[in-house]
Amino acid sequence: MGDKVVVAMSGGVDSSVAAGLLVEQGYDVTGMMLKMWVGDCDQAENACCTPESIAQAREVASLFHIPFYVIDVKESFKQNVVDYFIQAYQDGLTPNPCFQCNRTIKWGELLRKASEMGAEFMATGHYARIRKDENRLCHLIKGVDEKKDQTYALSGLTQSQLQHTIFPLGGLIKSEVREMARKYCLTVSEKEDSQDLCFVGAQGYRGFLKQYGTVLAKPGLIKNVSGDIVGEHQGLNQYTIGQRKGLGSGLGIPHYVISLDSNKNEVIIGTQDELGQNVILTNPFNWISGNHDKHFGTAQVKIRYKSIPAPCNYTILEDSSIRIDLDKPVRDATPGQIAVLYNDDEVLGSGIIQSTMKE
Repeated sequence: MGDKVVVAMSGGVDSSVAAGLLVEQGYDVTGMMLKMWVGDCDQAENACCTPESIAQAREVASLFHIPFYVIDVKESFKQNVVDYFIQAYQDGLTPNPCFQCNRTIKWGELLRKASEMGAEFMATGHYARIRKDENRLCHLIKGVDEKKDQTYALSGLTQSQLQHTIFPLGGLIKSEVREMARKYCLTVSEKEDSQDLCFVGAQGYRGFLKQYGTVLAKPGLIKNVSGDIVGEHQGLNQYTIGQRKGLGSGLGIPHYVISLDSNKNEVIIGTQDELGQNVILTNPFNWISGNHDKHFGTAQVKIRYKSIPAPCNYTILEDSSIRIDLDKPVRDATPGQIAVLYNDDEVLGSGIIQSTMKE
């Protein structure tokens, strides 16, 4: 047998095919599924680990003749992902829980468990690639399938984590993966991809926040970009950057949410011409290489998972955060979301957006 690898299994087509490929390639494979937090009510379910998904993952593992375990990480998931999600909205931010889950749960709890079992590597069904240079340094590269590339949500991983990671699907497109699933005779070959946040359920994130009563309504002022008071709001969590709906119709022309000031508990709105920022400030930046020699440079930045990379310049600040200056203003740069720098198909690193401005 080859190197021992633990593959994260979800009962979906991607992780199932990843497991099959690793077996084909001669690895000593163990399947592992994470049991996440499911809420306080009896009917609550986490879409990542429903009883049906566990049964499907166990069936796949049996087909490939590999061991399969379910690992309980409910407490860690609740603390690092769910509580983080709730606190961010309390602070007027728009969080990215998938980014946080990858950093702390999949490449935290699961990688740690894999290491305890004596595994050299952890593998997932993400569409991403790792390229090692002559110095054995790992470079995070976009998946071949541009439509499925998931490097945005993986950009918080560190060099030490990537050194022990395999992405079996990085060189494939989705149709090829489904064809392989059919070849393996997997019953999940036609299973649809999950789209929504795994822990909020059908009620959506607003319903989730309301259900758990942790985001209390905190009224505040709505101002225009000149500082004039134009209305009141019932909580920053009711608004997102670029939002038009719910701002009233008495302003004459359409207005949009320009920014959310959590310190003053104020919503700033403006016209379409005033919407958009060309300067982004992040928290301390995670460089995939582990360090970065240049204090400034050029790159492309993605500010949302589905956004198109935009040309920019970046400057490293004294506290290891960075300032990103975009060539053209963007409309949806939102505090709490992730700014990911790319050099063509390579991820340079990422940071959580702290603030934005227009200059």
